[in-house]
Amino acid sequence: MPTGQPHIQIKDLNVIIEGKPILKNINLEVPNNSITSIIGPSGCGKTTLLKTLNRLVDDSADVQVTGSVLVNGEDIYAPDAEVTHIRKKMGLLSQRPFPLPMSIFDNIAYGPKIHGVRDRKKLHAIVERQLKNVGLWQEVKDRLDASATKLSIGQQQRLCLARGLAVEPEIILGDESTSALDPISTQVIEDLLVQLKQDYTIVLVTHILRQARRVSDYIVFLCDGEVVEFGPSQDVLLNPQHEITKQYVKGFIS
Repeated sequence: MPTGQPHIQIKDLNVIIEGKPILKNINLEVPNNSITSIIGPSGCGKTTLLKTLNRLVDDSADVQVTGSVLVNGEDIYAPDAEVTHIRKKMGLLSQRPFPLPMSIFDNIAYGPKIHGVRDRKKLHAIVERQLKNVGLWQEVKDRLDASATKLSIGQQQRLCLARGLAVEPEIILGDESTSALDPISTQVIEDLLVQLKQDYTIVLVTHILRQARRVSDYIVFLCDGEVVEFGPSQDVLLNPQHEITKQYVKGFIS
């Protein structure tokens, strides 16, 4: 990849679901090694836009996608694009944690095993490294064989983040990934994401403006399926250029 080329480039992207336009002519270049948050009113297409990045939006015959999404220069919507390969590039953190019904160890080792890692020492090294990356190792190192479902919801969300990192993605996607967490767990996840941007490009959907202010380097303001504003977070949140953005930031539109 040429130096400076964005990990994610979206060109003339349109998404139609059951005949209704959901995303309209989206053009974006997401800066590398940063946190970009997608904000906007309910139903504006935030989650749909996020799902276009890992091909989770087009798994139905009722969905039409046109345009291109380039990840490191590769068009993930090209006819010969391989979906499993694409999704390996993306670590997804969803609204609620969904640990697999197996041990803590096996949750983290699951992805590497699918991709061919069989050596137990290598798997253990991966598990330890990723649990340390999400600040969970000291809490669970003596019970790796325990069921992941016994963890607190905040621990489960960190476990799911570690599970996503274990397959060595290039990009982390978060879909309102702290909405089910208490304030302390939310802060832990936010702090982790800020640390992880040193090594990853991170794209988040959030409906909490305070969170967008706290963690974001860049903001995409989406309304009615269109990008209204995109830029550094301070510019979009403190000095928006469009009236509808001003109304949203002030809380007059939800």
